[in-house]
Amino acid sequence: MQTLSEYQLWYGVNRPPSETRELRAGPVTVLLDGIDLRYVRLGSLETVRRIYVAVRDQNWNTLPGDHRMTRVDQQQDSFEIEFDVEHHVHDIDFAWHGRITGSPAGQIRYEMDGLAQADFRYNRIGLCILHPFKECAGRPFRAQTPQGEVSGVLPDLIGPQGFVQGFYVPLFPAFNHLSIDMAAGVRVQLAFEGDLFEMEDQRNWTDASFKTYCTPLSLGIPHQAHAGVPIRQSFTVTVEGNPPAGEGKPQEARLTLGKAASQHLPAIGFSMNSDSVPLSSRELERLRALHPDHMRVDVHLNQDYAAALAQALTTCQALGCAVELAVFLTAEMANELDRLAALLPNEVQVARFLIFEEGGQTAHPSETTAPELVELVRRHLRQVAPRAMFAGGTDMNFCELNRTRPRAATMDGIAYTIIPQMHAFDERSLAETLEAQAETVRSAQALADGRPVVVSPVTLKRRYNAHATVAEAEKAAGELPDAVDPRQMSLFGAAWTAGSMKYLAESGAAAITYYEATGWLGVMERETGSPLPAQFPSMPGAVFPLYHVFADVAKWKNGSIVPCNANAPLAVTALAVENAGKLHLLVANFTATRQRVTIGPLAAGHVSLRSLDAQTAPEAMQEPESFRQRWMQAEISNGEFALDLAPYATVRIDVAR
Repeated sequence: MQTLSEYQLWYGVNRPPSETRELRAGPVTVLLDGIDLRYVRLGSLETVRRIYVAVRDQNWNTLPGDHRMTRVDQQQDSFEIEFDVEHHVHDIDFAWHGRITGSPAGQIRYEMDGLAQADFRYNRIGLCILHPFKECAGRPFRAQTPQGEVSGVLPDLIGPQGFVQGFYVPLFPAFNHLSIDMAAGVRVQLAFEGDLFEMEDQRNWTDASFKTYCTPLSLGIPHQAHAGVPIRQSFTVTVEGNPPAGEGKPQEARLTLGKAASQHLPAIGFSMNSDSVPLSSRELERLRALHPDHMRVDVHLNQDYAAALAQALTTCQALGCAVELAVFLTAEMANELDRLAALLPNEVQVARFLIFEEGGQTAHPSETTAPELVELVRRHLRQVAPRAMFAGGTDMNFCELNRTRPRAATMDGIAYTIIPQMHAFDERSLAETLEAQAETVRSAQALADGRPVVVSPVTLKRRYNAHATVAEAEKAAGELPDAVDPRQMSLFGAAWTAGSMKYLAESGAAAITYYEATGWLGVMERETGSPLPAQFPSMPGAVFPLYHVFADVAKWKNGSIVPCNANAPLAVTALAVENAGKLHLLVANFTATRQRVTIGPLAAGHVSLRSLDAQTAPEAMQEPESFRQRWMQAEISNGEFALDLAPYATVRIDVAR
C-alpha cells in the first residue's frame, strides 16, 4: 500500500511550508514570506496585501526565482533584509539584489537592483503591490501622474480592464505617487522610483486585490532586455494615522451564523474527462454517490465531436443527471447545428447550452458571445431541448466578460470560468482568491440584469493559455502538464473546494461546474493510477479528499444556505446549510497550522462531526465509504462550539436545530 508523507497529504508535494517571520516597523506589522511582504497592518487594519517582484515572459507566464538570504536584521520596531535572486527559465536569465527595510516611523521600503544576464523578451519585470479589496474598494485615492494629479474612488463592483487601440487600459493614468484613504482616518502613501506604475482590479481574475504594477502597458509588450543592462526600481509605503480601535488582528477564529436564507445551493456538476477516457463501473458508482446535477461536455462544431458527445450522454444517463453542452461555433456553422440536434435524443435532459465563439481570443470582441450566436443556437436546438437554458458569456476569465460585456437581454444566463492561479501559486494566495469569487458573481449579476450566473468550469489551473502570443516551451520529461496541480489530490484541495463552494453559493451563483470526473484533473484517481506518480502521488483507484466535499454537499441539495461570517477568512471559513431540521457545516482550515475556531450561535445539545485531515485522509481516500461512517460526538457549551482544526483539515459538523 502506498504511503504518503504528511506534506504530500497536505498539498500534494513533499516539501515543508514556507518559512515566515513577523516583522515590525514602528506601529506597523508585516509578514515576511520568503522574499515577499504580506499583510501590512496598522493594528487590525490591513493596508497592503502583498509586495513582491514579478518576472513574466511574453506569454504572461510568471517565472519563479531562486533566492538566497544575505542579511536578516530584525529589531523590536525596525528591520533590514537583503537577498539575491536568480531567474533562469527557458530564454529568460535575470538576476537581482533585493533590500527591504522597515523604520520605527511606520515606513517600509522595498528595493530591486537587477541585471539582465542575456538578451530576452519579457512582458513585465519589477515591483507589484497588492491592495486588499475589502479595505480599498469604494475608498478615495489620489495619484501624481506626469500630467498632474488625478483623483477618484476605487470601484466597488469589479473595474474592467479595458483594451483600446491595441493597448490595455488601467483604472487611471500611470503615476509615481499614490495615496489611498482607508477607514478610521488611516491613509496609505506609496512612492515609486525607477518606473511609472499603473493599477488594475485583480478581482477580474479572482485575486482579492487591486494591483499596482510597474511599467505602463501603454508602452506595449513585449519588452526587450539586453545583457548587462540594469533594471532598478524601489517603492516606499508609509502608513499614516492611528490604529483602529481593537486589539489588532484576531487571536481566535470565530464563525458567526445567521438565519437560513431563502436561497438554495446551486446546481453542481463536473466536466467530462478532457482526454475522453471512459469511466469504469466502480468510478461511475462513486460519481453517482455525488448526485451531480449535470456533466459538462465541450462540443466544437468544426471538429469531430460525435464520440465525445455520445460518451457524455451515456454517462449522464447512467448517473441520472442532465448534460451541460458548451457549444463552440461561428455564424457559418448553422448546418452543423442541425447535425448536433440529430445527435440529441428526445429523452436527453439538457440543463443548458453554453454558447461561445469558436476561436475566441482575449482582448477581442470574440472573447464573449455575440447575441446572434445565441439566437442561432436557440433557433436550431430549442425543439430538441425546450427546457434548456441558452447562455452566453466567455470560456475565459471574468476579466473577458467584464471587458466585452454581453448583451444579457438576448440570453437566458451568462457564464464564465474561474481559475485561481493566474498570478500567484502558493497556498496563501489561493486561499485569498476565495472571497474574490463572490465578487465576480456579484459583479456578473449586475451585468446579467436578473438572469442566472453560471460558473463553468472551476479548475485549479488554466486549461489553456488564452494570453499566449508565441509557442509555449515544451515540457521536460517527467514535468506535469500546465493544467495539472498536485493539490488536486490533497487536503488543501478539499479545503479550497469547500471555500469556493461557500462563496459561490452564498453570492447566488445558479450553477457551478467543478473539475473533471477522474484522473489528475478530477475528483478521484483512475484505477490505472497517476501517469507521473513522483510528481502527482495519488493512489490508484482512490478518491481525492475533495471528493468528500461533494459527497457531503450532495446530501443537502434541498437545503437553505445559512450565512456564515468568518472573522479570519484567510485562515478558517465554513459553508453552512440547513436541511431537514439539521444545520450542516463544512469548516475548512486553509493553513499549515492548527486552528481553534468558535462557532455560534447554536442551540443547546451536541454536534456530530467528522474530520478530514492528515490522520484520516488515507482511509478517506482508499476506503471512502468506510470513512464516511465514522462520526464523533461533542457538546455545545453556552450556545457555542469550540472546534480544533488540524492543518488543512475540512470538518463536517451536523447540529440538530
